[in-house]
Amino acid sequence: MPTYTPPLRDMQFVLHEVFNVADEFKAMPAHAETDADTINAVLEEAGKFAAEVAFPLNIGGDTEGCTLDVKTHAVTTPKGFKEAYAQYVEGGWPALSCDPQFGGQGLPHTVNQCLYEMLNSANQAWTMYPGLSHGAYEALVAHGTDEQKKTYLPKLVSGEWTGTMCLTEPHCGTDLGLLRTKAEPQADGSYKLTGNKIFISAGEHDMAENIVHLVLARLPDAPKGSKGISLFVVPKFKVNADGSLGERNPIFCTGLEHKMGIHGNATAQIALDGAVGSLVGEPNKGLAAMFVMMNAARLGVGNQSLGLTEVAFQNALAYAKDRIQMRSLSGVKAKDKDADPIIVHPDVRKMLLTAKAYAEGGRALQIFCTLLLDKAHHHPDEKVRKNSDELVALLTPIVKAFITDNGHISTNACMQVFGGHGFIKEWGMEQFVRDNRINMIYEGTNTVQSLDLLGRKVLGNNGATLKKFGKLIGQLVEEEGVNEKMAEFINPLAYLGDQMTKFTTEIGFKGFQNPDEVGAAAVDYLRVAGHLVFAYMFARMAQVALRQIAAGSTDPFYTAKLQTARFYFAKLFPETATLMRTARSGSKALMDTDAALA
Repeated sequence: MPTYTPPLRDMQFVLHEVFNVADEFKAMPAHAETDADTINAVLEEAGKFAAEVAFPLNIGGDTEGCTLDVKTHAVTTPKGFKEAYAQYVEGGWPALSCDPQFGGQGLPHTVNQCLYEMLNSANQAWTMYPGLSHGAYEALVAHGTDEQKKTYLPKLVSGEWTGTMCLTEPHCGTDLGLLRTKAEPQADGSYKLTGNKIFISAGEHDMAENIVHLVLARLPDAPKGSKGISLFVVPKFKVNADGSLGERNPIFCTGLEHKMGIHGNATAQIALDGAVGSLVGEPNKGLAAMFVMMNAARLGVGNQSLGLTEVAFQNALAYAKDRIQMRSLSGVKAKDKDADPIIVHPDVRKMLLTAKAYAEGGRALQIFCTLLLDKAHHHPDEKVRKNSDELVALLTPIVKAFITDNGHISTNACMQVFGGHGFIKEWGMEQFVRDNRINMIYEGTNTVQSLDLLGRKVLGNNGATLKKFGKLIGQLVEEEGVNEKMAEFINPLAYLGDQMTKFTTEIGFKGFQNPDEVGAAAVDYLRVAGHLVFAYMFARMAQVALRQIAAGSTDPFYTAKLQTARFYFAKLFPETATLMRTARSGSKALMDTDAALA
């Protein structure tokens, strides 16, 4: 059976020693009183909930899955899920980072991010039920009417109700311009929606008394394509004027998908048969409103793979220390045993360190991004808000795609550490692999994220935002460029930073002549950009560790951090050279292949 220990020490290191979040919060009136002690206390309790309540349900939930009563359209979640959610609500966890005016606790997004990392390590399928509610909350805060906010937000914040987003249809996924769900205006100002949606995570369940669906649909006079999409809020149960629940709305679950992983989450097929909803935002501008939820979800999906990478690493490390197999190539290490523990073997260490480096780099990036979100929402300086918003927009596709790709690499590597036992269910490793696999697909596949990064976020503004991130790198290089002890971390970062401008310009010029060149290079480009960002994170973490050691600290944590950083730069970061070469190879080898793909 797997185990899980919340990585509180590493979280505290990134929060307080690398990014000094408490000092950052002092500049934001909404969070000025959020100090390090408060953050640590909250995360300690969050870790207990994740490890003691959510984690024990993970294997059972995967085995049991969800069940649908086809006559009543009711979905039953796995044993213990509903009770765990009740504990979650009772503890006030749904309200952690929500606005106090809607009943929230008003803590920073940065704290909520750490809570969700631990929940995803513990049980990704369970965590998706409350997790999607945050996106619905954000969309309604940004685009909802006063009446919608009054009706839905307090219940979403308390956790009494949960939320979903209903985008995908049987014939259209990412290309939402093709969707067919219709919304007919009614005399009372409401709308009746008719259509079918698929792949709706947490689309029906028994954990909350109401589900608030955010649904994309077309008005009768809507123009074709993505410019004719509107957003509607459609509750499972209609809401009376006094806030009580009314009659059942005809938005039903008609089937549950049979999936590779996340079996404990109800991935629903949804039918709307004249379901009553209200318009969110302006007519035909629903995508702009939904993108608030989608961007939150993309950061959340990166967090799912971060959580799985961490828990897979923890279990693989424990197994490698215990499992004996063969002798070390450099001589016997465990003289009292018939063989040495497999952790003595170089390639086992490589697999373990790959997962450790990708977990620690991902954690630093996620915290960095949520700190940017807090600044974008709450900093009093408009310039800081704008700059933070631009940077997090640039980094969002990297968080979603790079961290989930790394999660795939890491969970597979950790399963490999177990040998044949990794393939067996009771060890838990194969579930981490299966659960992670969806993260590379939903909320926009990782190829879509790559096109978004290169096409929109970089080339779309001639690299202006990328240059802003480059300035952060430049500041660190200037600060530490003459420090010999930092050279092994700073030099490769500075080199790639210099190369990135030329690399981007080259791809952009080729793409201007032939758009397929962008499509051919995008996936490799994103991975190079991901390593640039991770290299910056590891250089900053190494900087802190070296300073602590120089100040006399003997805490082995700092030595471990330096060793992990060295491994990252020596064994993972050099992938960038190959990626740039393949990106530059162009589209011809892909597109001039009609015979090969006949």
